[in-house]
Amino acid sequence: MARKENSSIHTPEFREMAIKLATEGDKSVADVARELGLPVWKLHDWLRKEKRQLVKAHKQTAQLKTTEQRLKELEKRNKQLEQENEILKKAAAYFAKTLL
Repeated sequence: MARKENSSIHTPEFREMAIKLATEGDKSVADVARELGLPVWKLHDWLRKEKRQLVKAHKQTAQLKTTEQRLKELEKRNKQLEQENEILKKAAAYFAKTLL
């Protein structure tokens, strides 16, 4: 049976503090929940949601880095092709003069 959380009871700041205590402290999740007057399942639920958000943010960051790297590669290739194009234009002009 799914539990429905009434998010208006606890502020986002309270949730962040509870998550920080549970993840960064040396106490168990159950101990932190008990000290804060929370059901253990609720703190576990908050921790799961936080983990999902962190994973999602990590994937987005990795994707952004890949996109930025690809953009740099394309810009480098574009510059190279522009230089080659200039060389070909000069060569074509040179050969056009010599043939006439």
